[in-house]
Amino acid sequence: MVPLAHGAFHLDDYVDYIREFIRFLSPELNVMSVCQPTVPVLAAVSLMAAENDSAVPKAMIMMGGPIDTRRNPTTVNDFAAGRPHSWFSDQVIMRVPANYPGFMRKVYPGFLQHASFLAMNPDRHMDAHRQFYNHLVRGDGDSAEGHRKFYDEYNAVLDMPAEYYLDTIKVVFQEFRLPTGKWSVRGAPVRPETIRKTALFTIEGELDDISGNGQTEAAHTLCRSIPSDRRKHLLAKGLGHYSIFSGRKFRETVYPQIRSFIRLVSQREADLKLVRVK
Repeated sequence: MVPLAHGAFHLDDYVDYIREFIRFLSPELNVMSVCQPTVPVLAAVSLMAAENDSAVPKAMIMMGGPIDTRRNPTTVNDFAAGRPHSWFSDQVIMRVPANYPGFMRKVYPGFLQHASFLAMNPDRHMDAHRQFYNHLVRGDGDSAEGHRKFYDEYNAVLDMPAEYYLDTIKVVFQEFRLPTGKWSVRGAPVRPETIRKTALFTIEGELDDISGNGQTEAAHTLCRSIPSDRRKHLLAKGLGHYSIFSGRKFRETVYPQIRSFIRLVSQREADLKLVRVK
């Protein structure tokens, strides 16, 4: 939907947008990133911290993200690392057809992304749809509606700009530039160790088959200047990738801990200000 005249969109542009959003919404801001955006969020906050930017968020909550995909690599990680970068450009990038404003723009089409999601766990999706029809037959409208809501979101996949997608494959999944300290955004090195004022809460699902256990937790190793009492990690037992940020299990298991962490961070900041005033 974006005409070619608007230019390209790279991973660096994503980092720039996050910094712009943080500055616009600060102060009193907490940032929560889910899955892939954990990487550009950590980069954005790192760059802001290195510049002593007063708009740095109070807390970062990172959920199921590929901070360091060398840890417990999943099928997704192996797929990305096991092919040359040119393979992705040749096999999954297409041009937008003439009936859209973005005609001729190169993208990773949403329908291909959706097909790859379904191909990862076909039996699980077949079983879910079988249960959906059983709920309809039994008149269990609440369960059927829950199924509809989940798949309305699961099936809503946008086309992805080719530059951004290919940058992410190289930077995150093939060259591991963030955990190895080799990533620069517009010439500025990304150094998570410069983060001191922002609290960190990482969350992983025990059964996550997209971001393996330990990949998000790796942020704690990188953000070593954050005091230990302002860091927390949660391995959510029995939860998969989507369960840690959506649905009943998220609301009952994960969300209360996010809320408590943010309240604790806010209270400690308030106590610190009180001490300074005294």
